[in-house]
Amino acid sequence: MRPVWLGLLASALMLGSYGTISGAASAPSITEQPEMWMTVGEQRFAISLADNAATRAFVTLLPLTLEMSDLNRNEKYASLPQALPAQASKPGTIHNGDLMLYGTDTLVIFYTTFDSPYAYTRLGHIGDAARLAQALGRRDVQVTFSQN
Repeated sequence: MRPVWLGLLASALMLGSYGTISGAASAPSITEQPEMWMTVGEQRFAISLADNAATRAFVTLLPLTLEMSDLNRNEKYASLPQALPAQASKPGTIHNGDLMLYGTDTLVIFYTTFDSPYAYTRLGHIGDAARLAQALGRRDVQVTFSQN
């Protein structure tokens, strides 16, 4: 006979997997990380989203294509079509692949890890960040965000 907690853990894991695969809501105790996609040219990147009001508001803008400008050879930025609710904090270290909101209406993709004194609202993190710098390049670039 297996312990009760093991059965509960297995059930919770199955609920979490079902919620992620089917899009259905999972049990309240399960933290679900919805995904979104970012496309640069022919390259597609999965984005794990933060659970906050800014991210939920950002998702309502999708699909969204932005002309993103390069800044300091470590980030791309673009103005959003509307302001989002911000809860900025100073992360200290910015990581390659961070997707952030600067102020209330500037979307920022970081493609280099570095220390920063600035405050941002975290929106998510781009997977496969090792390919990110090459895909974005050092020029202005068109980026599309979508849910599928």
